[in-house]
Amino acid sequence: MTMKLPIARLLVAALLITASVENSNANDPVLVASGSAANAPKQPQVAVGLDGSVHLVYGIGDTVQYARSSDGGVTFEKSLTAFRVPNLSLGMRRGPRIVTTESAIVVTAIGGRMGKGRDGDLLAWRSTDHGKSWQGPSQVNDAADSAREGLHAMASGTDNSIWCVWLDLRDRKSEIYVSVSKDNGATWEANRCIYRSPDGSVCECCHPSVIVKGRNVHVMFRNSVGGNRDMYVTTSADGGNSFSDARKLGSGTWMLDACPMDGGMLAAGSNGAISTVWRRDGNVYAAAGDGSPEILLGRGQQPWIAGTANGSIIVWTAGREGDLLVKNLNSGESEKLSETARDPVIASTPIGDGPVIACWESKLNGEFTVVATRVEVPGTDAQRRK
Repeated sequence: MTMKLPIARLLVAALLITASVENSNANDPVLVASGSAANAPKQPQVAVGLDGSVHLVYGIGDTVQYARSSDGGVTFEKSLTAFRVPNLSLGMRRGPRIVTTESAIVVTAIGGRMGKGRDGDLLAWRSTDHGKSWQGPSQVNDAADSAREGLHAMASGTDNSIWCVWLDLRDRKSEIYVSVSKDNGATWEANRCIYRSPDGSVCECCHPSVIVKGRNVHVMFRNSVGGNRDMYVTTSADGGNSFSDARKLGSGTWMLDACPMDGGMLAAGSNGAISTVWRRDGNVYAAAGDGSPEILLGRGQQPWIAGTANGSIIVWTAGREGDLLVKNLNSGESEKLSETARDPVIASTPIGDGPVIACWESKLNGEFTVVATRVEVPGTDAQRRK
């Protein structure tokens, strides 16, 4: 079993393991993995199944590790090596991605023979026995080594479709490509470019994001137009057959002659409306995807968002590494989850009910760690199960 880290409410002060397990509760953070040097766990990602099970992946060297929770994130089973990826892309939001369908768990990762950006393919594995064994890989990108930037995203739909979006370099420029699987990741349909920047390339080192709600597929990415590094969204309302013109998010703009390596995230509510969160300069903003005014959340970086039946929940860090903050967009002030976090993510079930799980990288006594915790959302199963 993984170790529980007791806290009062959601506040974690430097992840000190000082209290006994008997004093823990359902919202205590859990130490999923730890290690140093070549054994350091990195870039966790999490998915929550309709049954409330929690599925977490992260990378160690060239391996993808998988950990499962059958009690809604209160405890996790011991991590297992799911599979190996030569020269696994890892760090700065690179790393594996995970989704669930009714019959499978699907994990994607990018790797290549040489690595270091010289080659790289987007590969998918699937498990139909609750993560005990894995089949694959199947290749998502249909042009060899075009995913070598190492940045991608994945989402599953209520119809069990699985969508991958990535920064593609087949034309030697960073473009937004997409592919869909309709058989739990076993095969992938022909790739399509859904956005090309008029200036040649989108932002070269910021991960894209994708969310699926019914027949609506929403893709968010950081663009590069006229020297501005702003966030854009393009949407398909017909199951991916066509995508809208990309529209800029927020009223401000960010003139920057560099890549901030910070791609933001989007989520879909129960009514299908999307919420987005992203960084501009040193601030974190949120906005609906319909052109509504942006909302300043505060100073910070690396935000992530999950949609729930009771509002969107956002996590972000105050700096590249530091305080981890969480906020429900519908109410209340932000709260602190940790003081030593980086690259946080947060996830809920596909329909937004049930446990809401945040996970992140941290450091503890000189070791790198992966930590997960349940986040309270009043009115959802995560709260009712307390």
